[in-house]
Amino acid sequence: MPTVIYKVKLIDGDYAYLANVKNGEEILVARALLPEETDEGMNLLWKNFEYSVLE
Repeated sequence: MPTVIYKVKLIDGDYAYLANVKNGEEILVARALLPEETDEGMNLLWKNFEYSVLE
């Protein structure tokens, strides 16, 4: 199962714009799918169809 590291670029209401750290590709994700503590500028790890905050 692949893993991807994303940087939270922008939070806009119920959605967040994430950028793939490796290739810069941006995606739009519902905030309900992200950890509650997610904030702009944080890095997130996507693994096994779940997001977690990278320390």
